[in-house]
Amino acid sequence: MFSIDELLIHEAVHSLEDTVRLLPFLFITYLIMEALEHGMAGKLERGIAHAGAAGSIVGALAGAIPQCGFSAMAATLYAGRVVTIGTLIAVFLSTSDEMIPVFVAQGESLGTMATIVGVKIVVAIIAGLSIDALLRALGHAGDGSLHIHELCERAHCHCDEEEHTHSGHSHDHHDSHRAMLWSIVRAALAHTLQVAAFILVITFVMGLVIEGVGTDVIASLAHGHPVRAVFVAALVGLIPNCAASVVICQLYLAGSLGAGALLAGLLAGGGVGLAVLFRTNRSLRENLAITILMYVIAVVAGIVATVIGFAP
Repeated sequence: MFSIDELLIHEAVHSLEDTVRLLPFLFITYLIMEALEHGMAGKLERGIAHAGAAGSIVGALAGAIPQCGFSAMAATLYAGRVVTIGTLIAVFLSTSDEMIPVFVAQGESLGTMATIVGVKIVVAIIAGLSIDALLRALGHAGDGSLHIHELCERAHCHCDEEEHTHSGHSHDHHDSHRAMLWSIVRAALAHTLQVAAFILVITFVMGLVIEGVGTDVIASLAHGHPVRAVFVAALVGLIPNCAASVVICQLYLAGSLGAGALLAGLLAGGGVGLAVLFRTNRSLRENLAITILMYVIAVVAGIVATVIGFAP
């Protein structure tokens, strides 16, 4: 057992490590978005309008890669309306965080891991396509335009003011080009550092919550009740911290969770994606709806898996 001081240091180090791993993903994402905002937005809007099913399929496949950085990227891109809500959900559902490293460390077979990841990808694609199709049918698919400037307004980074300043005082073509590039890089850095600081705090707090609750409490809630275990595991999975997937996998490997509960927990676990979504997307109601939708999909899939006796 850790003492209080040791626990705080332990969680601080892990939170810092997790945040540092996300920095390249966040920076690249904001570089892309700033570049789009500076002159490519029209082309991208037309591309998104004709993307169709590709967004959810690509999102599900990308999210399956064992790295929670893609969920952070998806949340940011969705906040700027670069991707659809179906694509966002697909990435979140397919994200497995630390599942593969934990399973590899425990000597689980490649077939088991491939089966779980494969089922998550299928569920993610079906959910993503269905959500986008339903929203289009209801006429709620969005206005088809980007909202990247709203991220600047929310973060108070004054990106737009900086862009106008450079365009008004740079007479030489090369100077103007360099000024625009610097503006893009500077804005991307500002956004990255702001979001990274938020993730660091959230990851640290959530890590303390998980340690405080303990795996024993979670195991006791799930023990002997397969259906209740699904609800509990999915709830744990929603915690925006990579440690959530570690706890779920460890409980499964210890026999405290069934395969259905494991699937529910891993489907609900979008890593830090939900935290980034709440930080970058303006609509709290929308963020809560996405969170609830994630939970419902995970629970339904977990219950179905439990009923049919899913065994990876």
